[in-house]
Amino acid sequence: MSMKDKLHTGELYLPDDDEIMKEQVKCLELLYDFNATRPSEMEKRTELLKKMFAEIGEGCYIEPPFHANWGGHNVHFGKGVYANFNLTVVDDTHIYVGDHTMIGPNVIIATGGHPVLPALRERGMQYNMPVRIGKNCWIGAGALIMPGVTVGDNSVIGAGSVVTRDIPANVVAVGNPCRVMREIGERDREFYYRDRKIEWEDVSL
Repeated sequence: MSMKDKLHTGELYLPDDDEIMKEQVKCLELLYDFNATRPSEMEKRTELLKKMFAEIGEGCYIEPPFHANWGGHNVHFGKGVYANFNLTVVDDTHIYVGDHTMIGPNVIIATGGHPVLPALRERGMQYNMPVRIGKNCWIGAGALIMPGVTVGDNSVIGAGSVVTRDIPANVVAVGNPCRVMREIGERDREFYYRDRKIEWEDVSL
C-alpha cells in the first residue's frame, strides 16, 4: 500500500511522500487563488470552491482567509453552510459538515494526528481520522474540533471549546475538554439570549 493510500485508512504514513506532495500543491494553488479574490468577486469564489472541495452544496459561503492542508480537497459541505474568517481545516482525510451549519471565526477542524511515541514523531509519521459535524450546528468562535470527532445534528459548541470526544445531537456543549452542558429545550423556544424573548410575530419561519 502506498503512502497516499493510507491517507484515509487511519494508518501511520509519511505526509512528505513525493506523490502526496505533488497532488497537495495543486490543491493549495486553488486555495491561494480563493484567498486572493476581492470582496466583489463572489461568483469567482463560488466557482473556485466547487473546484476545491470534494462536495459543496448550494448557498455555502466561506469568508477568506480560509486555510486548509489540502485546500478543501477532502471537505464535504452540505447546503447553506457558513464559515466566518480564518476557518482552518486540517483536511488530510475527510471532513463532513451538514446543511445549514454555522462556523464562527478562528475555528479549527483537524483530522491529522501524530503518535505519542517520540521515535515515530521524529520520523514525521502521521495518521488521519475523519470528522463529522451534523446539520444545523453552530460551532462557536475559536473552537477546536479534534480528529475522529462527531458532533450531532442541531448541537451548539461554545466558543473556545476543545472537542476531543463525540458530542450528541440537540445539546449545548462547552469547555476544555468540551462537555455537554444541557439539552436544547423549551426555554430556547422562548429566549434567544439570556432574558431576551423571541418575538415570534416578528420572526418568519
